[in-house]
Amino acid sequence: MLKYLITERRLILTLAKNDFKKKFAGSYLGVIWALVQPVVTVLVYWFVFQVGLRQTSAKGDVPYILWMLAGLVPWFYFNEALQGATGSLVEYSYLVKKVVFRFEIMPMVKAVSALYVHVFFVSLTYLLFCLYGRFPGIYTLQIVYYSFCAFMLVLALGYGTAAIAALAKDMVQLITIVLQIGVWATPIMWDLEGIGLPGALVVLFKLNPMYYIVCGYRDSLIYHVPFWERTWLTIYFWAFVALVYLWSTRIFKRSRAHFADVL
Repeated sequence: MLKYLITERRLILTLAKNDFKKKFAGSYLGVIWALVQPVVTVLVYWFVFQVGLRQTSAKGDVPYILWMLAGLVPWFYFNEALQGATGSLVEYSYLVKKVVFRFEIMPMVKAVSALYVHVFFVSLTYLLFCLYGRFPGIYTLQIVYYSFCAFMLVLALGYGTAAIAALAKDMVQLITIVLQIGVWATPIMWDLEGIGLPGALVVLFKLNPMYYIVCGYRDSLIYHVPFWERTWLTIYFWAFVALVYLWSTRIFKRSRAHFADVL
């Protein structure tokens, strides 16, 4: 299915653009609403953790707002893209029922559509870092790699969850709950190494694939660590993505014959 990213790239980009616009069609502020909610979320987390709880960054040498934002930006993308991919077949059921339409691209459309807001927040993050006197360097280019990691993780999970959601609508609600838990199970607002957890629990938290991506954003923006220095995490992440992708596509192919009947 990855070949569709190349062969159907124009159609995917067109549908992704239309999907992004459609979410805010008819509202007075339009696409601004796509930016308001994440910005408000960042401000609430910043007020609670830094102003209220006096939380500091992992090493204390960077403002907490920058440290937290570097972890929230990839999570915002993952959250929106996975929810969109999960419900993509249900949302576009009228296209799934068309014999000549390759509905296999719909999870990709949602993953690409979420990139529009993601690019804005990456740019906003760069601007905020510059205002604090931390200007982009060569390591910030790794953001492209880690964004690709998040994109592939969404696709690996999204095909399976989209297929299940088409057959059982409860999957959409389940993914929403899992993501609500996931934002706290991922070291975004808190430091995994600094809270004194037992070694086994630390390893367990690191098995979360989003841990690799969140750490990657911080390595790129704050700590200036090249991705190849996290050798075992990199190997584990891509092995996880490959295995989940094989599972997802297997479910998708087995279920596709039933989509038109249940949607």
